[in-house]
Amino acid sequence: MVFHDPEGMERLRKATPARIGTGRAGTRPTTREQLQLRLDHAAAVDSVYGSVSSTLLDELELFAVDSEVTDKELYLKRPDLGRQLPESSIRLLRERCIQAPQVQIVVSDGLSADAIESNLRDIYPALLDSLAVHGLTAGTPFFVRKARVGCMNAIGDILEPEVIVMLIGERPGLITSRSMSAYLGYRPRSGMTDSQRMVLSNIHQGGTPPVEAGAHLGSLIARMLELRMSGVGLEL
Repeated sequence: MVFHDPEGMERLRKATPARIGTGRAGTRPTTREQLQLRLDHAAAVDSVYGSVSSTLLDELELFAVDSEVTDKELYLKRPDLGRQLPESSIRLLRERCIQAPQVQIVVSDGLSADAIESNLRDIYPALLDSLAVHGLTAGTPFFVRKARVGCMNAIGDILEPEVIVMLIGERPGLITSRSMSAYLGYRPRSGMTDSQRMVLSNIHQGGTPPVEAGAHLGSLIARMLELRMSGVGLEL
């Protein structure tokens, strides 16, 4: 494919991971581009339907509980169930977790198990180090299978932490299937809305590096505790 400004097109390509200037064969994408698109789409589907390995959870000493979701198809169709915990999970949290911690760390596969597998080994220790630097203490961390962000409210009702930080897999796209988000809430309880939460998104090697994100989260949590709030009203 011939461009009128090849140098300008090359600058655009370097400035974005989006598919631009890929060329075409007649009216269709080139074979190479079409195959790459199918590969990226397959990776996104695999990430949604995948699961986080027990090896990773054992390595980081995270025990696991379930949301009200029983399978991934139900997870996709009933987001409300991903925000709730069954009685068996509630009992386990009460038995194994520190009550009323300063900071409660929660991990979930969410919509991308690949995001957790790819980033958790880096972001988790960086977050713990950052909390220690700021003189903050963490409760008992754990993993929730097939949770939604709103599950923070249910966990807040049970454990009553000052702050929850949830590391969760983002909805994968055709650029990457490995992007993670960190959602934070000050004293999350039933009724907390999205506007009362904070989020650091696009955490992966091609976005915000996970080690850098972990360090920044400690600073953000310290600010939330200082001002006793989170969400749109927090001044950073």
